[in-house]
Amino acid sequence: MTPFPRAGFIRRLASLIYDALVVIAFAMLTTIVYLALVQGMISIGWFTLEGHEDVTALIQATPTLYYLRSVLLVAVSVAFFAYFWTKSGQTIGMRAWRLKVQRNDGKLLTWPQAVARSLTAILGLGNLMVILDRKQKRALQDLICKSEVVLLSKEENKKVYDSLDD
Repeated sequence: MTPFPRAGFIRRLASLIYDALVVIAFAMLTTIVYLALVQGMISIGWFTLEGHEDVTALIQATPTLYYLRSVLLVAVSVAFFAYFWTKSGQTIGMRAWRLKVQRNDGKLLTWPQAVARSLTAILGLGNLMVILDRKQKRALQDLICKSEVVLLSKEENKKVYDSLDD
């Protein structure tokens, strides 16, 4: 049992908003790289604009390119959260709000748990369950993945961050 209390809805929401800004930046970068790759494929003759005014219109009109872009954006988002959760238990936003995600036994999430947790969070909507479960403060993704989000003390939050330098 962890010595830290589980995090409530407001802190989770604040952390999610903070992290959303980072994920949006990664999504923009991913989109730029994807557009450049498609443009490169057009340049070497693998694709043609086929009457579309630009690369973006081609992607929108080509189901394979459109769905590939969507899969890439989801993969980047999932990878962002999974990386941080498996490395330290904290994303950038969680660090700012002194939150840490961990398994119920207090250990860091495994990659499969972190990926599953990210996908089952349903864009953060899974956290709404914390409002209904005021006593246990468990979100949908916590229940499914046997994890919890705890509120760290200032000292413990600093220890988690400092341990990344080792």
